Amino acid sequence: MAKVSFRGVSKVFGKDVRAVDNLDLEIRDGEFMVLVGPSGCGKTTALRMIAGLEEATSGDLVIAENRVNDVPPKDRDIAMVFQNYALYPHMTVYDNIAFGLRLRELKGTLWQLTHLGDARQIRLDIDRRVRETAAMLGIDGLLARRPKELSGGQRQRVALGRAIVRKPKVFLMDEPLSNLDAKLRIQTRAELIRLHRDLGVTTIYVTHDQVEAMTMGQRIAVMNNGVLQQCDEPETVYNKPANKFVAGFIGAPPMNFLNGTVNEGKIDVGPFRFGLPTAHPARSMEGQAVVLGVRPEDIYDTKNGVQVPVTEDNTFEAQVDVLEKLGAEDTAYLVAEGLNLIATLDPSSRVAAGTKSRFAVDLDKAHVFDAQSGHAIR
Repeated sequence: MAKVSFRGVSKVFGKDVRAVDNLDLEIRDGEFMVLVGPSGCGKTTALRMIAGLEEATSGDLVIAENRVNDVPPKDRDIAMVFQNYALYPHMTVYDNIAFGLRLRELKGTLWQLTHLGDARQIRLDIDRRVRETAAMLGIDGLLARRPKELSGGQRQRVALGRAIVRKPKVFLMDEPLSNLDAKLRIQTRAELIRLHRDLGVTTIYVTHDQVEAMTMGQRIAVMNNGVLQQCDEPETVYNKPANKFVAGFIGAPPMNFLNGTVNEGKIDVGPFRFGLPTAHPARSMEGQAVVLGVRPEDIYDTKNGVQVPVTEDNTFEAQVDVLEKLGAEDTAYLVAEGLNLIATLDPSSRVAAGTKSRFAVDLDKAHVFDAQSGHAIR
């Protein structure tokens, strides 16, 4: 296990394509860190720099207190799981898992011929480790098969096994679940969390899926345009986003954003006026433009057991344009005086598509952002 640090790391492609911009991030020893963000945000480039597959333009990459900028990939003691599995089609599952160990520990045919006893012991050790890893991943009955004879989930387990068997200091995972179907992705997420708990190896996991990030990461680092936006525990990133980008990226359905102006301690949004909690710092920004952020689950149908007090300062009337019934919850797309909002409602709600209803907002959970910078005001 090892701590991994990005210290002022930047990566520039060509003359001015800045894929990663002055990244400062420390991954703790034994931590499961998730790098998340939209395509092109720099998360995979950051991972590839740690792996040694990309060279940092500036800054220091540190693994276990050792600067590794100039260390060859094979000497960094890391293992990487790729999105496309990268299995050898002509090899069995056993040989795919064992290949890297054989390459590293059996030092060529001549050495094996002159060190028969040592070579035999190494082969036995490799065999033990391969079988232990296969049993851990539930693929011990598939060792004689080739990749073409496996399902997508089984191939992913083989790719994981090839990384695990090496017992590296750091695991690097680049969107390893993106090729799996939805049900298998959920199942494999749980398996990866369990594996990390059992192995305790420092893991850096890259994904664009914010659900994966929230469910798997002990901490998540949100990136955009090569810049780290926020790094914290999933609950903190969700409940206290640092800026409008993080607030909009984390959460499904996404947060509603309403442009408004502070007026007498309240926010005027079109024809509506929403009150602010007494101690909220935005109350002092009289006349300034702000953005009010409201998560869909903090909007309630007033006819269906509202969990917040209903006042003139937190309600609005809207028409239900589209209603998606998902079983455990309903997603309502609302239109109110030219404003479009999304609400997550209890399925027992009486609203129906094409009808009007009155809705209440839990303003104690609302977010306010500066209209210019996008930074959270709190």
